[in-house]
Amino acid sequence: MAQYHQCRHHGAPTRVFTSIGPKAHESTHTGLKPYHCFQYEKRFSRSGGLKAHDWTHTGEEPFHCSQCRKRFTVLSNLKRHERIHTGEKPFQCSHCGKCFTQRGHLQEHERIHTGEKPYHCSQFSRSGDLKAHEWKYTGEEPFHCSQCRKCFTVLLRNDGMF
Repeated sequence: MAQYHQCRHHGAPTRVFTSIGPKAHESTHTGLKPYHCFQYEKRFSRSGGLKAHDWTHTGEEPFHCSQCRKRFTVLSNLKRHERIHTGEKPFQCSHCGKCFTQRGHLQEHERIHTGEKPYHCSQFSRSGDLKAHEWKYTGEEPFHCSQCRKCFTVLLRNDGMF
């Protein structure tokens, strides 16, 4: 059951699920991260975030896909993965109607319509495109052929196609 509380940062009642609660929601605004990893200097605003992080140390992956048995440390990653099997694309572009499996993919796509170029060199709307562009200036060639060891700035598929 969801509960409502008045968030002083939003100014209107904000829907907060009881498993998270008002204090955890407040930490999204204050930046308070009281939970910390004892192996690293990493800190978390929620105990669940720390627990999921701890699984990276133990190798535990408690969430698994019922279709292909792939395992995950975070439930939301499993939910996103399951869309591969269901074909669900819940995020729709308000400009052209194209649908996406992930919100980030939709946000990246919408830059086509808005013209937003959030990365340096003003011509790029995707961070990967900017990184490849920067390699032109740095001379970095991060990909190499396992057969001849020649280096490249782009990754080729095994069949030689881009």
